[in-house]
Amino acid sequence: MFESTEHLELFTDMMSEGFIVIDNNGTIQIYNNKAKEIFGILHNQQISHLKGKINDGDIVIIGDNAVGKDDGGLDSESLEYIGVRDKRIREDDVLIAVGVYKDSSVKPVYICKGSDEVKNALKMETKFLGIDIKVVIDLVNKIITIEADGEKYSMNYVRYIGHLVILDRATKKMKFYQAQGYTARGEGLKDILDGKEYMAKGENSEFLNVIGKNVFEIHKGCKTIKEFYDVAKGENISYIDEFKEINGFPTMCTLIPVDKDGKRIGAALKVEDISEIKRVIRERDDALFNLEKVEKELHEEKMLKELFPNIIGESKKMNYVKKLALKAANTNSTVLILGESGTGKTLIAKAIHERSRGDKPFVHVNCGTIPDTLLESELFGYERGAFTGARAEGKKGFFEMANGGTILLDEIGEISPPLQVKLLQVLQDRSFYKIGGQEKIKVDVRVIAASNRNLEEEILKGNFREDLYYRINVFPIWIPPLRERKEDIYPLVEALLPAICEKVGCGRKTLSVEALNMLLNYDWPGNVRELENILERAVNLCDGNSIFSKHLVLKPNNNKNFEISDIVPLKQSVAEFEKDTIKRTLKLHKGDKKKTMKSLGMSKTAFYERLKKYDIQ
Repeated sequence: MFESTEHLELFTDMMSEGFIVIDNNGTIQIYNNKAKEIFGILHNQQISHLKGKINDGDIVIIGDNAVGKDDGGLDSESLEYIGVRDKRIREDDVLIAVGVYKDSSVKPVYICKGSDEVKNALKMETKFLGIDIKVVIDLVNKIITIEADGEKYSMNYVRYIGHLVILDRATKKMKFYQAQGYTARGEGLKDILDGKEYMAKGENSEFLNVIGKNVFEIHKGCKTIKEFYDVAKGENISYIDEFKEINGFPTMCTLIPVDKDGKRIGAALKVEDISEIKRVIRERDDALFNLEKVEKELHEEKMLKELFPNIIGESKKMNYVKKLALKAANTNSTVLILGESGTGKTLIAKAIHERSRGDKPFVHVNCGTIPDTLLESELFGYERGAFTGARAEGKKGFFEMANGGTILLDEIGEISPPLQVKLLQVLQDRSFYKIGGQEKIKVDVRVIAASNRNLEEEILKGNFREDLYYRINVFPIWIPPLRERKEDIYPLVEALLPAICEKVGCGRKTLSVEALNMLLNYDWPGNVRELENILERAVNLCDGNSIFSKHLVLKPNNNKNFEISDIVPLKQSVAEFEKDTIKRTLKLHKGDKKKTMKSLGMSKTAFYERLKKYDIQ
């Protein structure tokens, strides 16, 4: 029938597409190298194993990105071989399973989730019968990796695929691993678990000579080949560039019958691997997505600069603070601003007010500077004759003065517990009584609270009411200290120095490189306020136009000897130690948060609160 020559073989092997010709008995006449590559019948794997089949007691490891849809046709009945009997497992689920073949005495370990539940990857690490096993189904990079006692077996895919590794019951060594082309070899997951034999792999495996063999001897489980065979037998089916999935990879197939003298004598199949095209398209789409992301971030940064021109700082942490401030400005919720002294809490509060109620009053109350005996009358006002020494006409309080606008209760942690009770009532229904008054006063006021104290610690000490804390902690914003965002020092200097020079009444001065380095190496216990004071002192000390290190009056932070001047507040020291400990423990566990929490003896809630507080990624 067909006569295959060396020239024909040479020609077809040069083709970039796979090309197969069979006669009407299904006997292979032409099968080029590209077709062997696409259908996975080339033995080019680096890890070797002998031919054989699964035996009772063998350890089975499965990673499947779409149960039932994978090329191997894995189903619930096959999973029962390794002890997995779970009616919740559905078609298209993402599955990782480890079990023993036909041994009910050993309980399997498995994870199964719906495809819509897994965003990036499904992972499992376990020690099973003394063997360290790790399985990762990476849905982003489209690769399934099974690792057993340090040996890795990986499979790339485009759509649906199942990965399988079998360890010998006696030696605990690998006896079979899944590789591309398994459906063509009749080595689908269901086939193997049903007890079908598998071929050898590796450099020493016999090269598979396909010419003259029946197509089903080579291809035991491929739907495309079944259709191909039916056409060769006489079915009137033909198509050009039709999408088909082979071995988990996308292809474009062309199938044509071969007739002679009006009689069907065979069929020809051309297969083109388009996974590379898809990869290029995916990379292009990823590049466009990243470009859009960068453009969005740049636009967002520009917008934040325009919206908050007085908040200086371009670090990731400060941009996050600005984003929170913008969100807060779009609501009427109570805001709690936390941060060390000098970090700019008042500035953030004013920015929120300007964006939300900028045409209304902004009243700043420093609760720490007003004696407790006077604070109530200052906040709520009093009627005439309320007490000895009261004004004859009475007095408006800060809340009434801020009506329609915003009141900033700065250093709210300094308020005494008795006054906290009355403040709580105001926050609950926005109403109060003046001292000596009988009429309830209603106000429409936006409340922003600020504190440099740890209010949760103050609650434990009995200094701050828990119900008041939860009332003000509706929209928390934490401002990081300057030492944790030193990239903001230069833009701060650029913004502050001209204003300071104008205030002092001298010409424009610039900061030398050595002086800037000195500022960058300082710890800034006083934060931005300290930076402003140091710059003003330097401007006064500097006779020329350039500020040098000798003009900066600050303590070097590289002094190795512990002196009284080195002592920092205990709270700060504890925070720094806590942050360093968490970072080191995360590094020790290679970023595994679950193991880190366990090692540190922390609850999930407390752990993630600290990650957010210290901006630990």
